[in-house]
Amino acid sequence: MNKPRASIYDGDADDIDVSAFAPKTASDPAAPPAEEVRAIAEAANFPSREVKRPPTAPASVQALPAKREPRRHRTGRTAQFNARTTPETVEAFYAIADQQGWLVGETVEHALAALQRELKEQGRGPKSVSS
Repeated sequence: MNKPRASIYDGDADDIDVSAFAPKTASDPAAPPAEEVRAIAEAANFPSREVKRPPTAPASVQALPAKREPRRHRTGRTAQFNARTTPETVEAFYAIADQQGWLVGETVEHALAALQRELKEQGRGPKSVSS
């Protein structure tokens, strides 16, 4: 039968023979050809596990917008504000932030201050909130 497993706690670790362990050098000669295996699998309606690459989109399909780099800075701003807008609004917002060299939160603060000034000039705005 088989030899008993060597214990990792035995002090005779140097006596373990590992010469039988070696990487395989060639494929198994008794294995059937890949074409035959594929034909049998297809006949048995066995799904393939190979990655299916998506077809390339035609040139007429509009390309997805480029992904922006993450903007992570330690600023002390801890509250999160989310809003749904149009893609054009988001692009215009980030364009202003990039042009001025402002962080996203800083751009929101500048936009809010500008809106408060405009409403105050019209006589309909709330008093400004200090940040």
